Amino acid sequence: MLRSKVLLFLLILGFLVLGLSRCQSSPEKKKTNITSQEKKELPTVDSLRNQTLSGTKKEIPVPKFELTDENVIPFFFNYEKENKENKVRIKTEFGNIDIELYENTPYHRANFIYLTKLQYFNGATFHRVVPNFIIQGGNSDTQKIAKKRAAIGRYLLPPDTRKGHSHHRGALSMPSSEIENPHKLASPYEFFIVAQQPGAYHLDGSYTVFGSVIEGLDVVDQINQQAIDGREAPIHNIFMEIEIIE
Repeated sequence: MLRSKVLLFLLILGFLVLGLSRCQSSPEKKKTNITSQEKKELPTVDSLRNQTLSGTKKEIPVPKFELTDENVIPFFFNYEKENKENKVRIKTEFGNIDIELYENTPYHRANFIYLTKLQYFNGATFHRVVPNFIIQGGNSDTQKIAKKRAAIGRYLLPPDTRKGHSHHRGALSMPSSEIENPHKLASPYEFFIVAQQPGAYHLDGSYTVFGSVIEGLDVVDQINQQAIDGREAPIHNIFMEIEIIE
């Protein structure tokens, strides 16, 4: 009887030792805690605003405040001193149009460079074509372009028509705003290029010429020959991108 109890005790003790050894040799489970560096950064208001302006995730300079009729002249007065670029390229499906901007129309030049650096014109269209007269673009009536304008600001530019520039063929000029505007204040988001031979001189004194085509007049002519509807809008959308060139 005693022997049976001893054997039973030894048997139980053996099972306990075996179980303990298995527990000690079993691998420890790996921790799955994610560190702060591994967490994805949440989008910020500024990053979302960058995408609204550019249409891409690429970071670009954005205005720190909205331009208005009250602050636009002081802003561009300082901006044009630090941003001296004076050549841009309009890229279209028909080819490129290279333009030189005039230094003696500083506010209009600075405005165009400013909008180009903000990639405002990218995705805009030539929304008005008048055969044998002009092609006009920039202020496309799309939601994307409207969001860009809202982010940049609502303002007009005063005319600058006494610098000796005429509306020769290839001239870059800025139309006046469509609002009641007896002083011909310019719509800063739009521009037009003269296609007429030898020029559209009846526009002199009313609109500001602030640049001219130095290469790509054949592209201007191709755009000017596109089919349009009754509102002088091209039937086929003519998109553009504008970049600064040396």
